[in-house]
Amino acid sequence: MMKKSATLSLIVLTITLNAPAQFGKLSPADSIRRDSINRLTQLDYNQMLSQLNITSVRQGANGNDPKAANAANYDESKANPYPDLPDPLLLKNGKKVTDAKTWWSKRRPEIQEDFDREIYGRVPKNTPKVNWEVVKDTIEMNGDVKVHTKKLAGHVDNSFYPSVNVTIDLTLSVPAGAKEPVPVVMEFGFVFPPGFRLPQQNSNQPQAPSWQQQLLAKGWGYAELIPTSVQADNGAGLRQGIIGLMNKGQFRKPDDWGALRAWAWGAGRAMDYFETDKRVDAKKIAIEGHSRYGKAALVTLAYDTRFATAYVSSSGEGGAKLHRRNAGEIVENVAASGEYHWMAGNFIKYAGPLNWNDLPVDSHELIDLCAPRPVFIGGGSKGDGWVDTRGMFMAAAAAGPVYKLLGKKDLGVTEYPAIGTALIDGDIGYRQHEDGHTTVPNWPWFIKFVSKYFDAPGEKK
Repeated sequence: MMKKSATLSLIVLTITLNAPAQFGKLSPADSIRRDSINRLTQLDYNQMLSQLNITSVRQGANGNDPKAANAANYDESKANPYPDLPDPLLLKNGKKVTDAKTWWSKRRPEIQEDFDREIYGRVPKNTPKVNWEVVKDTIEMNGDVKVHTKKLAGHVDNSFYPSVNVTIDLTLSVPAGAKEPVPVVMEFGFVFPPGFRLPQQNSNQPQAPSWQQQLLAKGWGYAELIPTSVQADNGAGLRQGIIGLMNKGQFRKPDDWGALRAWAWGAGRAMDYFETDKRVDAKKIAIEGHSRYGKAALVTLAYDTRFATAYVSSSGEGGAKLHRRNAGEIVENVAASGEYHWMAGNFIKYAGPLNWNDLPVDSHELIDLCAPRPVFIGGGSKGDGWVDTRGMFMAAAAAGPVYKLLGKKDLGVTEYPAIGTALIDGDIGYRQHEDGHTTVPNWPWFIKFVSKYFDAPGEKK
C-alpha cells in the first residue's frame, strides 16, 4: 500500500495545494499564498464544471487510509472492470488497419483527435516564438568529467498580451571535450523549497553515480527543463503561464490544453534550441520525467516527433496506466480539483456523467502515438502501488500491434513479469524495479535500452 508520492508529490506550494508535514508550520506569508491558490483553483474548477453542465463528480480513491469507504483498490481480481480496450487498429468506420499507410493517414489522426478533444486538450495553432538567452556559460566538473554548462532563459513573446509573462528555465550540459555533437537526455525537473533535502544514501555505502554522471560516462549530455516555468502546477495558474497567455487571462474552454500539453510544448521549445546548438545531436534527444512529469514525458514523445525516445517513470493515471484500471489512482483523482489542470476540461466528464469505459481512447494508444520511436516505461514496487505498475505494463503490451505493424518490436511478452525483469530487447521497454517512487534504479536499464539507438559504431557500449 502506498501513500501518494511521499517524496515528490509533497513539494513546494506551486506543485501542491497542501503544505507537506515535513516542512513544519507554514509562515504567515506561505499560508496566505496557499489559501489564495486553493481559492482560485476552486473558482476555476467550478467555472469548468459550469461549462460542462456538471453538478457533481465521483470521489477519487483514498491512497492513505485502507479502511476508508473509498480506499484505493490493490486487489487484482477487482482491477479490471472494463477489460476490453479500444482497438488502435480499428478505424471509426469499422474497417481494420492492415498497413502503415492507413495508420499514418487515417487511424493515427483519429486517435490524436480523441486525445486532443477529451484527454489532454488542444494546443493553440499560433503559439508565440521563444527567444533564447544564455544567462550563464560555465565550465565545471561533474564527478571527474569536465562539462560545458549553459543556463538558458527562453523569453516567450507576450507582445499580444503583456499582462502575462513566461520565461522558460532550461539548463544544458555537455562533455567539455566532445569532438562531435552528442546525444542529450532532458529531464523535467522538480523545484524544491528552501531547506528541502532528498533522502540521503547511507554514508557507509559507496556513492552511486548520479544519472547525469551515468550519461557523461557514455559521452552524452544532459539537460533540465523546469516545467513550472512554463505553466504552474495548479488550477489557480491556468489564467497565467503559457495557457493563460494564449487565453489572454481568460478561463479555459473544455477542449483547451492542460498543463501536461503545456509542459510538452515547453519541451518542444527546448528542442528548438537544441537544433541550433552545434554541441548537440538534435536527432538523439530523449525526454525523461517522473510521476506527474512522467506523464508529461510520454505526452511529449507522443506529440513531438523530433524527440527520439523517452524514459517514462512512475507516470500512473493520466500517463501510461490504463484509464480503465481500478488500481491505485483512478480517473476520479485526476479529474478532481487538485489535478484536473493537467488535462483538458472535458476529461472531468468521465468522473461525472460518464464512466471510464466511455473514454474513446486509452493509454496504450498514447504509447502508439510514439511509434515507431522507442519508449521505456518504468516504476517501482515497494510503495509505488499508487501508479499501478501492472496497469502501465498492460498498456505497454497492448501498444505492441501498432509497433509491429510499423516494423518494430513489441515487449515480447504479455504476462506480467517478475520484479526486476528488464524487458529491453524490443522497441517498447519496461522494468519494475525493487524500490519505491523513484527513478534511480531504472536509470542504468534505460541507458542500456537507449544505447541501441544512440550509440554509433565505434562508440562506447
